Amino acid sequence: MPRLELLRHAMTQGNLEGRWTGTTDQGLCPEGTALARRNARPSGAIPRRVWVSPLRRCRETAALLYPGAEQTPVPGLRETDFGPFENKNHRELAGNPLYEAWVKSVGTAPVPGLESRAQVLARAQAAFRPIARELSLSGTDGAIVTHGGVLMALCAAFVKPERDYAQWWVPCCGGWLLDLEDWEQTERLSVIQEILPEKEKDR
Repeated sequence: MPRLELLRHAMTQGNLEGRWTGTTDQGLCPEGTALARRNARPSGAIPRRVWVSPLRRCRETAALLYPGAEQTPVPGLRETDFGPFENKNHRELAGNPLYEAWVKSVGTAPVPGLESRAQVLARAQAAFRPIARELSLSGTDGAIVTHGGVLMALCAAFVKPERDYAQWWVPCCGGWLLDLEDWEQTERLSVIQEILPEKEKDR
């Protein structure tokens, strides 16, 4: 039974400051590096291949979680381009009517220059399908390290049992272990278990 770990990257300074960090190419902050190191997979559990968003925070997280695994950058797995909100936080955007309407719509309101949720979903699906097919046909395990919004979009589209988009939220270095057994017949994956980072387990 081929399995896939679908994970969110570790923290950046933008995460700690509550910023909409999409295309801004930040590396991990010290706290993020420490988190990824604490959650590194044992040598016997490292898949041969890991697909990653091309952004530094995902590549650095994958290198720490899966040391020695082959990384394949996939442009379609990059984070949302937040346009006029990029790299700003709620305090800095408070009072902006476009921002407040977008937040009220849970990210679905059209904003000039901002990549819509539908656009993110379309490119993420196109990027994900060949990965899932390759793992399914080869019968091998793999991993994807991407961003929170992309992860939620993929799970809402492909994973059962069905949940709303926001219900697939996970913390940094968290994610889902998924079963690919039925992919070729249904283009659906099943949850085996939620993956919680060490800091979450210890609370």
